[in-house]
Amino acid sequence: QLVESGGGLVQVGGSLRLSCAASGSIFSSNAMGWYRQAPGKQRELVAFITGGGNPNYADSVKGRFTISRDIAKNTVYLQMSSLKPEDTAVYYCNAVKYGSSGYDAWGQGTQVTVSA
Repeated sequence: QLVESGGGLVQVGGSLRLSCAASGSIFSSNAMGWYRQAPGKQRELVAFITGGGNPNYADSVKGRFTISRDIAKNTVYLQMSSLKPEDTAVYYCNAVKYGSSGYDAWGQGTQVTVSA
């Protein structure tokens, strides 16, 4: 189970930190990531971090967003800075594990609204 928090309303140029608390050990996941979906648009990948701790980012957020994790707290974070109106979306946490005991888990989403 994944539970997101930290969304809200922020002005252009502001910052927010999203958290995704996972039940069970996230260390066993092959990857955990953040996706977002704006009204009328498809869900898109924002960033993910591999089981080995390597971060990856969509071009649109490189240099502005940072994904990190705290294994002891079973939590993944998305630090968002220099926010733009186009970052407005519902942000979803995702965890995947491949193989016969694999899973593809999603959180319920948290709204981020960037006002001009």
